[in-house]
Amino acid sequence: MTHTPARPFPTEFLFGAATAAFQIEGAAHEDGRRDSIWDAFCRVPGAVINGDDGDVACDHYHRYRDDVALMKRMGVQTYRFSTSWARVRPDGGAVNAAGLDFYRRLVDELLDAGILPWLTLYHWDLPQALQEQGGWTVRSTADRFTEYALDMHDALGDRVNVWTTLNEPWCASFLSHTAGVHAPGHTSVTEGLLAAHHLLLGHGQTVRELRARDAALNLGLTLNLTVADPVDPADPADRDAARRIDGQFNRWFLDPVFLGRYPADVVDDIRAVDADAVARLEDAIRPGDLPVIATPIDTLGVNYYHGEFVGGHAPAEAVTGGDAPTARATASPFPSHDGIFWHDRDLPRTPMNWEVQPEGLTRLLVRVQQEYAGAAGTALYVTENGAAYDDEPVVEDGGVRIHDDERTEYVRGHLGAVLDAVDAGADVRGYFYWSLLDNFEWAWGYDKRFGIVHVDYDTQERTVKDSGLEYARIIGARELDDIAAVAAR
Repeated sequence: MTHTPARPFPTEFLFGAATAAFQIEGAAHEDGRRDSIWDAFCRVPGAVINGDDGDVACDHYHRYRDDVALMKRMGVQTYRFSTSWARVRPDGGAVNAAGLDFYRRLVDELLDAGILPWLTLYHWDLPQALQEQGGWTVRSTADRFTEYALDMHDALGDRVNVWTTLNEPWCASFLSHTAGVHAPGHTSVTEGLLAAHHLLLGHGQTVRELRARDAALNLGLTLNLTVADPVDPADPADRDAARRIDGQFNRWFLDPVFLGRYPADVVDDIRAVDADAVARLEDAIRPGDLPVIATPIDTLGVNYYHGEFVGGHAPAEAVTGGDAPTARATASPFPSHDGIFWHDRDLPRTPMNWEVQPEGLTRLLVRVQQEYAGAAGTALYVTENGAAYDDEPVVEDGGVRIHDDERTEYVRGHLGAVLDAVDAGADVRGYFYWSLLDNFEWAWGYDKRFGIVHVDYDTQERTVKDSGLEYARIIGARELDDIAAVAAR
């Protein structure tokens, strides 16, 4: 039998795991925390599968010490977590000291364990009181976000060096305000455009303010990005479908952040279907906004789960996009979506209907390096990558095991894709698996499990899955080796 040679990771490459506050913390009504838009959304009939909510989730608020100790045993080098705006500045107003104290304790625990804190300021938990004042569709929310960010820096700036402003503004704008899949559950092209602009404005303002405070901070943004492939590259309709998906998913955020402008072709696409929405956006963009949004960043987080295989002609059998709504009927997250059809290409799919396409991650990272990050001197990190599978615990030799072979192969395949991107010249400096724990998966509730650590939601017992054991082994070896050779040792 021949074995593939081991592939070492770069010397300074970071291996991490990621979570988000609303998805794991619980303690929804403790120590001064008040409703976020997701607390309110969970109470909307049909918004979340099974009517699930985040009231308890993984009870991380009370169990964070054990969770940090678990990460340390796994060898995790850096932990990407978010702070809850609704816990720190409930209702968007005065600072809640108890909320800040929780994150002080968490950061101290991480540092004591030798784990680098990787802090995200916004992972979709806007205080509901601010939503009732217009939320991200009004400019003042960008200012309130900057104030909240500075409060977090006041509390943690001496211990946290890596600051990410936003997680996945595409989800917080178009998926939430145009498709209605996520909180606040609206279906308006205008709201999606306004939310996207004000999210990016809040990002730029916060980067400027934090940079002014401390030039040594590592400041960045996390975007969820995709690879949009035409069914037939020779067919103009198929190429145009891929162009529009790429424009509305990727370039709508990459272009203003790195190039200081919204993509003109996408503006024209949206104007053709909703001229009033584009006019509202143009009215909202004030002189100086785009230079603020394009304030240089040190780090771009890339979240990748699957690609898009699209054409301008309907397939024989309907195929939905990977982020299709599940709990209720909603609209498209793409303002310009007429004439775009998803096709199947016989790739493996997860139970969420997401294609498993590791080579797409390679192409994505190389493209972002060549077209955006390279010229800006911005480092790349894969800040989310993962898959939900229907894994079940089994009892073996008196202990509990979770044999999630598909996820194990997913992790290995995508780590290999990262190494391929590095070999092709992409400056990728780390990888975070999503998610450390099984958790509240937004509109999917607790129906889908992404974790490399299983959570029994009745007992809150944690069990490292086989995928987590393999990830820990790879971290320890700092190389991706032939799994057959490993088994033979």
